[in-house]
Amino acid sequence: MKITKTILVQQPGLAADLLAEQVPALSKGRIKDAMNKGAVLWQRGKQQKRLRRAQSKIAAGEQLHLHYDDDILQRQCEPAVCVADLQHYSIWYKPPGMLSQGNEWGDHLSLLRFAELHFDNKRQVYLVHRLDREASGLVILAHQSKTAALFSQLIQQHRISKQYQVLVLGQLPPELLLTGKVTLPLDGKASETRFRLAPLQPQTAHSLLDIELISGRKHQIRRHFAALGHPVLGDPRYGEHNQDPAGLGLQAVALSFQLPGQSQRQQFSLPAALRRYPQS
Repeated sequence: MKITKTILVQQPGLAADLLAEQVPALSKGRIKDAMNKGAVLWQRGKQQKRLRRAQSKIAAGEQLHLHYDDDILQRQCEPAVCVADLQHYSIWYKPPGMLSQGNEWGDHLSLLRFAELHFDNKRQVYLVHRLDREASGLVILAHQSKTAALFSQLIQQHRISKQYQVLVLGQLPPELLLTGKVTLPLDGKASETRFRLAPLQPQTAHSLLDIELISGRKHQIRRHFAALGHPVLGDPRYGEHNQDPAGLGLQAVALSFQLPGQSQRQQFSLPAALRRYPQS
C-alpha cells in the first residue's frame, strides 16, 4: 500500500486523530508507526519538520504531509556502528541498505536518525558527506554547526582524502592499470578517479581495486568504471551483466583530514570485522 496525502487542517486536533480521519485506509497503529519512522511532515508556512508524536497538537491552518509506503516502512538493514567519537564529530560505519539521510518516505533506515537515537537526541547531527544507499563504509557526522562548516570547507578544498575498495567486472587490461586513473568528465565537470589493483585479489575473474577520489561527483566511481566497460559488481543502476547477490561491491574503507587549528592529521580506517574484502 502506498499513500500520499496532504491535509490542510481546518479544525485543531491531535496529529494521529486528524490523519486517521482523513486517511481511513490506515489504522491508528499504522499511522503511529509511520510517524515514528519519519513518514509524516508538519508544516506551518515555510517551516517544516518531521512529526513523530501522535499526540502533537495541530492548529488550524497548519498542514500534515503523509508519505506512506508499506514496503519502505517494513524494510530493515543491519545497524550502523560508531567507529570513533570525537565529541564535535564522529566517524560511522554505514551498512549497505541504509540511507545517509532520510527523505519524505521516512528516515528510520537513515544514518542520521540512527546517530540521533544513539546519542539519545542529546547531540545535533549534521551530515558532512553522503554514501550511496547500496554502498557501505565510513561516513563523517558533525555535532556542531561550526564543525559541519569546517568540514564543508575541507570538502570544497579537496582536503579530505577518501579511499575505497571496489570489485569491478572482469580483469582490467595492463594499459588501463598502467594509466591508473579515469578522467572522464561527469555532468559537464572535471572528474578524476585514481586506482590500483589491491594487493589481495579475490579468486575470481574480477578485479579488486584500491581507489582514491580526487573529485566527488554523484556516483562517480560507479559511472567511471561502467564507462570503461568494467562496472562495479552488484550495481543495480550502471553496467550490464554485473549482477551479484552479495550486493554492491563498493566500500569506503579509509578517511584522513586535518582540521584547522589542529597539529596532527586525523586518520580513520574501517575495522577488519566490518570490511567486505580482506584488508590490503
